[in-house]
Amino acid sequence: MKTRGRIVAFFLIVLVLAGTIGSTVTGIAKDINLGLDLQGGFEILYEVEPVEDGQETDRALLESTVRILNERVNRLGISEANIDIEGENRIRVQLAGVENQEEARELLSTSARLSFRNVDDEKLMDGSDVVQGGASQDFSQQTNEPIVTLQLKDASKFRDITSELSSKYDPATPFPQREDLLVIWMDYQEGDSFDEEVQKEDSKYVSAAGVDETLNTTNVMIEGNFTVESAQRLADIINAGSLPVNMTELYSNTVGAQFGEQALDKTVFAGIVGIGIVFLFIMAVYRFPGIIAAINLSVYIFLVLLVFYLMNGVLTLQGIAALILGVGMAVDANVITFERIKEELREGKSVQAAFKTGSKNSLRAIVDANITTLLAASVLFIFGTSSVKGFATMLILSIVVSFLTAVYGTRLLMGLWVKSKFLKNRPGWFGIKQKDIKDIADSTEREPKVFNQELNVTQHRKKFFMASALMVVLGGIAIGLFQLNPGIDFTSGSRIQLAAEDSLNAEEIENGLEELDLEAESVVLTGDDNEGAILRYDQVIDEDRISEIQTYFGENFNADTSVSVVSPIVGEELVKNALYAVAIASIGMIIYVTLRFEVFFGLTAIIALIHDAFFILAIFSLTRIEFDVTIVAAILTIIGYSINDTIVTFDRIRENLRKKKRIRSFKELAKTVNRSLVQTMTRSINTTVTTMIAVLAFLFLGAQSITGFAIALAVGLLAGTYSSLFLASQLWLVWRGKNIKEKPVVFAKKKRREGPQV
Repeated sequence: MKTRGRIVAFFLIVLVLAGTIGSTVTGIAKDINLGLDLQGGFEILYEVEPVEDGQETDRALLESTVRILNERVNRLGISEANIDIEGENRIRVQLAGVENQEEARELLSTSARLSFRNVDDEKLMDGSDVVQGGASQDFSQQTNEPIVTLQLKDASKFRDITSELSSKYDPATPFPQREDLLVIWMDYQEGDSFDEEVQKEDSKYVSAAGVDETLNTTNVMIEGNFTVESAQRLADIINAGSLPVNMTELYSNTVGAQFGEQALDKTVFAGIVGIGIVFLFIMAVYRFPGIIAAINLSVYIFLVLLVFYLMNGVLTLQGIAALILGVGMAVDANVITFERIKEELREGKSVQAAFKTGSKNSLRAIVDANITTLLAASVLFIFGTSSVKGFATMLILSIVVSFLTAVYGTRLLMGLWVKSKFLKNRPGWFGIKQKDIKDIADSTEREPKVFNQELNVTQHRKKFFMASALMVVLGGIAIGLFQLNPGIDFTSGSRIQLAAEDSLNAEEIENGLEELDLEAESVVLTGDDNEGAILRYDQVIDEDRISEIQTYFGENFNADTSVSVVSPIVGEELVKNALYAVAIASIGMIIYVTLRFEVFFGLTAIIALIHDAFFILAIFSLTRIEFDVTIVAAILTIIGYSINDTIVTFDRIRENLRKKKRIRSFKELAKTVNRSLVQTMTRSINTTVTTMIAVLAFLFLGAQSITGFAIALAVGLLAGTYSSLFLASQLWLVWRGKNIKEKPVVFAKKKRREGPQV
């Protein structure tokens, strides 16, 4: 009865999970907030300066500015707005899904300081004299043209002003020489002049009307060359209130709606394909445990989406990549456990004993591996820009949820079958052949195998060292000759990315740029049929021209446009933050590995990390692929992943040293290290394959804007696996075994610190 009850419980749990996921996941996925790179919109980083001389940019001033900006955004009817304070004097605005981006940018950027002046530019009234919310769009009774009406607080003040102006009325004086003009300005700045502006076709002042009589009223009309929409927009700006600051754009990223939609469709498709192949792989390799893992991975994906939705997170392209990458990494905890269970089964233990021992022995390595990856993700979150923060948030969430589902979910579901004793005489369900199971009475120690082959990795260590040294030299030469191709994130400037339905022609694009009075530093066609292009500029494109550029390429090339602009100030900060992030993550991992193992393990781990990061740089130098801030995110991710892989091997070395207790010869130490490498090699290969499947999916099937990121991850995965298996552990072997005859390696287990001691 107990056997049947546990199996029934398993299927009931699976059915409940399937029902819950199937009935809710679609709704949750649809309700998750999408970033501007997935639905279009724009992001701007403003530098804030007070309007009044001597005023400080304190927190209260910034919060007041954010409140007014939110009020303006609400009047546009934009629900997915994200306006945050950054640092001491900056505000980042993200508006996704904006149909009229030009209108939104104008609504945000204007300080909306309304003022009424005479022709000598003397201020007569300002926005404080207008009733809050008292502006509205109307129509002139004389001409039926759109106007803006204002309701004033004090009729007597307006009467005195109009009385003085009307006294200067002279019907014989032509416009604009008339002295009775009441000039209405929006965002008047010191140095502005009515005499100069009136000569311009597009003047800065809003309206200039003659006053031929004294007006004793609280109602004022602003007449100008308005459309209904522009009049309503001006009324909205006035009602939202003036900003107490001037705002200067330091960084902007503008994405067309079609561009975002294509990116979303491609990346989601890539995710489905990648995850599907990972499921098939894990089930094919690990049989029944693989099915359990696939169930838990499904729960993992659902929980990540659910928690992200409850957090009101904003999903970006990099966030989807982190989710897909997280699936590959989530497999790792299952693989570590399954491989340990298989080892115990080969040693002749029962299924129940193998499950218990394998789960226990794998937990330490899983915890250590997840903590180091979590450290890298946390550094990314602290030092990253908005899109990188989104990637880091999803990565952190993925790590935590994958740990819970892989450790506790897998143990729960697998435990129901193991304790039911249904699997008692079925080692084949775990992928173990009967001939590979050791007789329990046999006390001889078997050498571990990889794919049924006995390997001696450590005897070839000099070859691996020479190969690594050669590759480092070649990589150094490549970087010295070709250098990196830094993106505008690090150099400042502007970047325009085009996505068209038909093939593009570089010469036609360059001719079009001449019409726009722009000259690109480079024009690179992308895509299999040249349906995309990337244009780079050394100069910062003025914000007023972005809409013009988008309209031009849309009308003449039928292309959707993404425009990024980075000021020199932000470029310098991104370089600095990137260096800080890599350095802090690396130092943190050395400290952690040293505390958990010993200083020699920490030193060899950092050499392996530098090795991996260096090869990513070398490949980007050779290929001339643009190196931007997302590549730094990929490098930090690989650092976390590589140390994850290395720690699993180190943990096995420590475990095998504990069994030996004392090692007196280099040969014996080399044998122990080799045994550890072979024992963990299958796990390392399988984990790399599953993660690589996920990476290759969004490399070949995902959006083109994430290609560089995917290439960095793919290169890093290969380099990380190589360094973990063939470099880090063998460097430790050479250093630790150098003086082994004088100082034998003795393993002493302590409460506070574990590791081989001298």
